[in-house]
Amino acid sequence: MKRLIRRSATALAVAALATGALATTAQAAPATANGGDPTLTDVYIWATDVNLRAQPTTSSPVLAVRSKYWLDAVCQKQGQTITDPAVGTNNWWTAVQELSGSDIAYVNNLYLRGGQKIAGVPDC
Repeated sequence: MKRLIRRSATALAVAALATGALATTAQAAPATANGGDPTLTDVYIWATDVNLRAQPTTSSPVLAVRSKYWLDAVCQKQGQTITDPAVGTNNWWTAVQELSGSDIAYVNNLYLRGGQKIAGVPDC
């Protein structure tokens, strides 16, 4: 009887872990972009706690902080070079907006999917 209880408890624990892993995987997948301007390229912030700034420099005020989030890319331009030991170095920043007509903020391209300079996003 003890063996049966132990096996049942183990099976339940494994099932709970598997279910939790699946739930985590589902939550980690990015949601689709919505509410933005359909004429602009959608960009995805893949990292967590990324600063959206008033200008393409770290000395500029932080307007918002976003994690794993879709935005509309208005344009991109060179600004302050950013180095993140875990990610790399880049001086391209993308001007983004959350919704059509909303305020513009800048995100360094290190934290956006698409590479050093993002295809489909015009220069500012």
